[in-house]
Formats: sequence, C-alpha cells, structure tokens
Amino acid sequence: MRGLYLVTPNWDDTGKLLEVSEQALRTGVALLQYRHKSADAGQRREQAGALLALARKYRVPFIINDFVEICEELDADGVHVGGTDASVAQVRAQLGAGKIVGASCYGDLALAHAAQQGGASYVAFGGFYPSLVKKYAVTTDPDIVLQARREIALPCVVIGGMTPINAAPLAARGADMVAAISSVYQADDPVVAVGQFNRLFSA
Repeated sequence: MRGLYLVTPNWDDTGKLLEVSEQALRTGVALLQYRHKSADAGQRREQAGALLALARKYRVPFIINDFVEICEELDADGVHVGGTDASVAQVRAQLGAGKIVGASCYGDLALAHAAQQGGASYVAFGGFYPSLVKKYAVTTDPDIVLQARREIALPCVVIGGMTPINAAPLAARGADMVAAISSVYQADDPVVAVGQFNRLFSA
C-alpha cells in the first residue's frame, strides 16, 4: 500500500463518477474507497458495484466506507471504519482475515495502537488541512506520521485537504498513502492531479 488513496465524492451522477474514477485508475491509484454519505441504499449499491468492476479492471483494491454489509454483498476488498462506526475488531471478525480493514485515527496515536491490536490493515491520520468535503478540526500535528512510523507496524494514510503540494511534507515524513477526494475529482485535469500525487512516492 503506497501512493494515492482515492476516495469518491458525494456525487449522484454515476456516469460522471465512473468517468473520473476510470481516468484516475488508469493513471495509477494504490487504493480506491467508495464513500457517499448521502446516497440511499439502492444508489449506494449501484455505484459501489460499478466502481468495483472498474477497480477489478485495473487491479486496484476497492473498499467501502462504513458499510460492511455492502462489502460482503459485493465481495469488495474491505471496509474503512471511522470513530463512530463498528470497532476494527468487530469488522475484522465479521469479514475475516482476507479483507482490508482501515481505521480512522484522527490525531490520536492511542487509536492507532488500538486499531493495530484489533486487526487493522492500515491507519489513517487527519485532518491536517481544511477539507472541502469532510468537516473536522484541523488539529493533527504532521509529526504524528514520524511517531506512527516508529510505533505502528502498519501502512500510514494521511487525510484532510490534501493537495500534491501540501501532502509533500507528510510523504517526506513517511506517509505511505495520501487520501484525496476534491483534488482529483474536482481537478481541471484528473490525470495530471493523479500524476502529481504519484510523484510524491516515486523516489
């Protein structure tokens, strides 16, 4: 797990969602997460199924935000859980050892240690910068990445307002993946944006 961690926006236009997602996947993505907080159950399953097919085409792991039952129904590659969702241990027990389970740890190393003990596949820290999509306090210290590299034996993801420019110091500190939504999906040229993110990890 290394590179751009692409997270989908709350787009109801499935055609547009698939078009931009395929541009990004074709260019090179480490992981694709389906996240649509306002979709109804039918739309969520439709979009997740279509994105899963795209991810399979480009051999990119595909995970679902929050909804374990959709992961099981579609046989997606895993689930990402936040602080108010089911625990990592619960999700790991439900999905088994073969699936990816990611955990939001915000700016708290104790949460990362707990996630590791619960069977997480990676830990995600943030927000580091103001986000156009996710509303949270921008209080995470960039040096948490250095601490995580010393203490947590899992891939480290950074989230929150990420652009290729402001993600660079976090990649330099050892972040394995940068999670982005708007910087790709709202970019004038998503292919260029993905390439800029990937160059952070090309050394």
